[in-house]
Amino acid sequence: MRILFQQLRKWSEFIKFSHTVFALPFALASMAVAARDDRGWPGWRIFLLILAAMVCARTCAMSFNRIADRDFDRANPRTAARHLPAGRITLGEAWALCLLSAAGLVAASYWINPVCFYLSPVALIFVCFYSLTKRFTDFTHIFLGLALALAPIGAWLAVRGNFRLFPSGHGWQTLQYSALLPLLLAGAVVFWLIGFDIIYALQDYEFDRKQGLHSLVVRWGVKNALAASFLSHMVMWGVLVAFGFLAGFRLAYWVGLIFILGCLVMEHWLARRRSLNWINHAFFRLNAVISVVFLIVALVEVVFPFLQFKR
Repeated sequence: MRILFQQLRKWSEFIKFSHTVFALPFALASMAVAARDDRGWPGWRIFLLILAAMVCARTCAMSFNRIADRDFDRANPRTAARHLPAGRITLGEAWALCLLSAAGLVAASYWINPVCFYLSPVALIFVCFYSLTKRFTDFTHIFLGLALALAPIGAWLAVRGNFRLFPSGHGWQTLQYSALLPLLLAGAVVFWLIGFDIIYALQDYEFDRKQGLHSLVVRWGVKNALAASFLSHMVMWGVLVAFGFLAGFRLAYWVGLIFILGCLVMEHWLARRRSLNWINHAFFRLNAVISVVFLIVALVEVVFPFLQFKR
């Protein structure tokens, strides 16, 4: 058992499994809103399949990222101790995990519905392509955002099986079932990822410059990149405001949104005022809190309709 636990821990650290908390809450929130007819719960089967698809997609993407960046990681003092450069995991093992998780996503999508199954290869291309972008574009952060933005869209398709922007019916409540909602969530995820990935890239500013790798930090410098990061996070917060209005959310959601704004401001205060050692605090802890709080208040609004607007 101890050996098994050590192996699980090693592979979990290899793919940074704890970072699944970033995109997963947005997918589950989208799932709950899509399943409003069933009081926010689509059934255990669909829920577990969505969860499996999300874990497999992220595992595939992260494994491919480690494979693609292994030479850069070996040359970078900050990342030289990672599993592939340090030899704790072989290249063949990494490829096996990448391919198995890709197959897992396709299989989970097959059991969800035909739309998700047919789109699963497209999702795999999106989530893996990000790892190559630092070699040719300064806007690599956008590609990461687009990759994670597939999560709420995929969860919506898993529940509803379609993407109708204007469902049949009349009145404001019709929009509460519109595919505009997962699109807004996807947009929020894109700007959120752009913002905190710029902060994360500060750690490798000098290394990336010397190696000829691309990022907005390298292109614009630290000060300008941080300004762009803050602007991106404010846009993200504004999109979440629009999402709340369109979804018809009320008390719990707006309280949560104020708390999220405070976390965003704190994240940028840490990034600007503290040493680079504080970036991991700003990157992981605060962003994990943001995503979990968003999920909680979204679930409260969906599961307890008495907190919503009466229309």
